[in-house]
Amino acid sequence: MSERAVRSSVGQSGGVRRAVLVTSALAVVLVAAAAGLVWAAFAGVGPADEDAAALSAAIDVRSGGLTTAAVVVTNLGSTLSMGVVALVAGALLVWRGRRFEGIWLVGTALTASAVFTLVKRFLDRPRPPAAVRLLDVGNESLPSGHATMAVAVIGALVVLAWPHLAGGSRVLVAVAAVVWVVLVGLTRVYLGVHWWSDVLAGWATGAAWLAVCTGLLLRARSSRS
Repeated sequence: MSERAVRSSVGQSGGVRRAVLVTSALAVVLVAAAAGLVWAAFAGVGPADEDAAALSAAIDVRSGGLTTAAVVVTNLGSTLSMGVVALVAGALLVWRGRRFEGIWLVGTALTASAVFTLVKRFLDRPRPPAAVRLLDVGNESLPSGHATMAVAVIGALVVLAWPHLAGGSRVLVAVAAVVWVVLVGLTRVYLGVHWWSDVLAGWATGAAWLAVCTGLLLRARSSRS
């Protein structure tokens, strides 16, 4: 192996290690932030102070067209829909020879669902009053599963696509992902099925779990290289 090739290999290895360290540190910060937001929502402090005002504002702007659009977005962003997206994308990755990444994507979706479900059942926070809900829902409120899964699954797709994108494409993909995640979360408040603090906690939980899973992905890639 030439000296240039050796230097290139060492440089790439160092870059992977730095990425692992940065992602691991970010995961710690995001897990702490998610825990804080979940606690604040459950305790009724911090962002939860705005829950009633946010719900009232959502009710004030309701209309037939907005409600139809919100229902479409919220259904496309549901735990089931995001799970199907992860499963289909994972199967395509396996078919294209990217077996490890396909398994990682499906695993990220499944474990994210398990995480928010466990938190929901443990805290058992009530949803907004049934009188203001535009959809029938039956499980616990905190954190929002839709918000959690939107961040975890869409974020995981962005993580996998990122190395294959460049320049403007990265910006467009990142903006589209953020817009979708925000829209999904906002529909939950608009439809009266979640408090604002539930959604914030869901976004944070999804981001934290995505960071944890991404750190594991990078570590696995590092050990395989």
